[in-house]
Amino acid sequence: MRLRHTSRPRRAVLVAAAAALVLGGLAAPATAQPAPTLAGGVAPMAGSAGCGSSPRLSTGNQTITSGGQQRSFRLDVPSNYDPNRQYRLVFGIHWWHGTSQDVVNEQFYGLKPLANNSTIFVAPQGIDNAWPNPNGRDTTFIDDILRTVQNALCVDSSQIFSTGFSYGGGMSNALACARANVFRAVAVLNGAQLSGCDGGTQPIAYLGSHGVVDSVLNISQGRALRDRALRNNGCQAQNAPEPQGNSGQAHTKTVYQCRDGYPVVWIANDSDHQWAAVDRGQQRSHVPGEIWSFFTSLPSTSGPTPTPTPTPTPTVSPTPTFSPTPSSTPTVSTTPSPTPSPAGTTPPPASGGCTATYKLMNSWPGGWQGEVTVSAGSSIRGWTVSWSSNGERIEQLWNGELSQGGQVQVKNVSWNGALNASGSASFGFLGSGNAPSSLSNLTCSAA
Repeated sequence: MRLRHTSRPRRAVLVAAAAALVLGGLAAPATAQPAPTLAGGVAPMAGSAGCGSSPRLSTGNQTITSGGQQRSFRLDVPSNYDPNRQYRLVFGIHWWHGTSQDVVNEQFYGLKPLANNSTIFVAPQGIDNAWPNPNGRDTTFIDDILRTVQNALCVDSSQIFSTGFSYGGGMSNALACARANVFRAVAVLNGAQLSGCDGGTQPIAYLGSHGVVDSVLNISQGRALRDRALRNNGCQAQNAPEPQGNSGQAHTKTVYQCRDGYPVVWIANDSDHQWAAVDRGQQRSHVPGEIWSFFTSLPSTSGPTPTPTPTPTPTVSPTPTFSPTPSSTPTVSTTPSPTPSPAGTTPPPASGGCTATYKLMNSWPGGWQGEVTVSAGSSIRGWTVSWSSNGERIEQLWNGELSQGGQVQVKNVSWNGALNASGSASFGFLGSGNAPSSLSNLTCSAA
């Protein structure tokens, strides 16, 4: 079982903004902002190795070897591709149980009609249609795609972006954490930290869009990703108003004042778990236009990047709405963990030790979702949580490394092992079988 959405977007949906929105989104940026630098303060290279020679890839499905596995991605190259022109590159990452073809059908989250042949688009395909990113496996896959595309086509290396919905938003967030010196910006749509965050300390231009009544990934999880970007980007604190849920209020947009070159934008929608939110009384979503305006406001450092011209407003089909049911998609809650009980927590930690507290988040026939929070007594370098299985089985786990048999064991991953005194980290998982109210013989050991 994997975290998924029970309704896929309809193939015909094009949520491009109206011509007026396009014109507004593509106007010259208010402030020219310098591009980020690589580690060590070195500016990123501009044109890629594929510039100046005949293209070695064309539009269609591509296959490469990554991590010893055959993996695929969809590539869309501008119809009037010029090998002497540097192109913006945008990754569109699919949701759980979505596919790269679904992203194509969604016109790369509505961005392709706005690009007007100015941009190369890539839709990577996740293993089992998901992005758990164990040990950075999916980040490496994105690295390998980038290397392949940059060697085959002329890419502006200072204009690489990623966007995605739900699990795809989680993967875009993982890229923001681990590849902030490669990606110019990300746009996370109703996302959460589902694919890990290796690093997560470097600034990167960030846009977050989330529904205030999201029943799958609570908006507080989206705010947490935004707040990390605010800290990393040196943004000034300010109020970020949001519409009331189910009120019919229009979306709100907060533009933070941040370090030059690293803006943060937060969009809150009166919507559930859907990427293409539509304000009441409107016929098309504002989200694609906001993403495109954000991406194109970040100038290239490799000379003039061709400015796209607006295309006629495409025909818009009804916006997809994801309505997960308890039988197939668990609700991810972010409510505080309850006061630990003897059945759900380990004994208080000794000096340098840790405790583990379990919480049943949700359950449905044949499946359930749980969360374990690890708390440090004093500073620790790593942790291992274990418990005895009573017939239930963990089908997927995030923010930890899993091994299981009669005994289930979860170790920290690279980004959440070191904890200060009284610090905490958590991992979540989906299980099959009867939902346990407590985990037998739950223990935590610190390194």
